[in-house]
Amino acid sequence: MNNTDSQSLLERLNIVDHLVTIAIILVVSYFAQKILEQVISRVIRRTITPKHFKTAKDEQQREDTVISILHTGLKAVVYVIAGLLIIGEFGVNLGPLLAGAGVVGVALGFGAQSMVKDFLAGIFIIAENQYRVGDVLQVNEGVAGVVEQISLRATTLRDLEGRVHHIPNGNIEIATNMTLEFAQVDLNVGVGYESDLDHVEKVINKVGEDMFNDDNWSEIVLEPAYMMRVEDFADSAIIVKIVCKTAPIHQWEVKGEILKRLHKAFNKEGIEIPFPQRVLHEASVTKTNTKK
Repeated sequence: MNNTDSQSLLERLNIVDHLVTIAIILVVSYFAQKILEQVISRVIRRTITPKHFKTAKDEQQREDTVISILHTGLKAVVYVIAGLLIIGEFGVNLGPLLAGAGVVGVALGFGAQSMVKDFLAGIFIIAENQYRVGDVLQVNEGVAGVVEQISLRATTLRDLEGRVHHIPNGNIEIATNMTLEFAQVDLNVGVGYESDLDHVEKVINKVGEDMFNDDNWSEIVLEPAYMMRVEDFADSAIIVKIVCKTAPIHQWEVKGEILKRLHKAFNKEGIEIPFPQRVLHEASVTKTNTKK
């Protein structure tokens, strides 16, 4: 074997060694990420205690949110380190590269103020527990949906039509959490002007009590629905306000069940549910004959 062949063989072996090393880095990084994720999950679930939350679901949502953020940060750190190690395998000196990255980072920092704003907003969202993964959120009195993911940069919502909305945290000015600790049905119902309001109130409260005592709804309805007050005198109906305290996220199905039961109860008790009506008056036209 001549010198050329020996050099070519050494180069091939060197390439194989680099490839094996890169493969080992990737495999170790993958398993390190998975193991650390398990460790983080266990530590968080043991650290966050139930005494700070009203329900077990609130505690779990808080845990899931913090775990999701830490997993995202861990993944970024692991793969950045893996990338640097892989670059080092190609003989690149990491010292000048890291120094240059620091300078570039400072330069980008001045042009990435919106991103810094997003990260700061994300920190306050998590620290103040404004909303959690699994909550129903309305942002800036506009888009609404279930929170699927929270990171330090953005919040991800999925609405009823299945559309996914990625909202930078810095753009969230008003975050309306519809499912924090408990929810409430706020319902306006119209009854006829000839209705006995005392009777109407008894029927509504009876419907609320029956639903509250129903085993199928006992864990969802936290307090019986009741008539709070007369809300308004509308054109064709007296509007009464009905409220009911419910478990988070269940207010919409409770509202539907209350309406169904009220319809049956009103029909049984002879309470009219008015609807718009139009009365037409036919005017008679008198023809006048004129003589020429």
